[in-house]
Amino acid sequence: MYRKHMFLVATLILLLSSRNPAFSQQPVSQPRKLTAPSGQLVQSDDDQTPIDEDIKLFRKNLQSERKQIVAANMNLTDAEAQKFWPVYDQYTADLSKVNDIKAALIKNYLQTVDTMTGEQAMNYVQKRADVEESIMQLRLKYIPAFRKVLSDRHTALFYQIDWRISLITDLQLAQAPMIDPNP
Repeated sequence: MYRKHMFLVATLILLLSSRNPAFSQQPVSQPRKLTAPSGQLVQSDDDQTPIDEDIKLFRKNLQSERKQIVAANMNLTDAEAQKFWPVYDQYTADLSKVNDIKAALIKNYLQTVDTMTGEQAMNYVQKRADVEESIMQLRLKYIPAFRKVLSDRHTALFYQIDWRISLITDLQLAQAPMIDPNP
């Protein structure tokens, strides 16, 4: 039990390490760089890599690491795993669709943060809130599906792991430049 929790803690520390921020803490006028959870450089204004590819790589690495963290911490029997992983895969496929919207919002935000109007800023806030609400609705929708294949305690554990991974991702995204109220 202690060992699996240490794995989660070690993975979370790796994701949060200073060598591994999702966005550099540079001023808005400086080039922004994304790094994947594994530490790979994903995008820089000077290397001409399209931001779409950067976000795609970031998300791919995150999805892979998410599944590894879940697998390492769920401690499922073979019978439980056979039932769990198809539900998990469908859940993450549906979550990915919502995260497509989130990725598009982030892309647009990064491209316009220096020039967006007040109305555009409020539109971003509303759309971001809608995405967060959609994620929560999806989680609630899947509770019965997970409860069919897992015990209630295992279902609760899965959601705890899922929430923590999401919080870490959001913490990395929180390093993006903030809107200057006085451009």
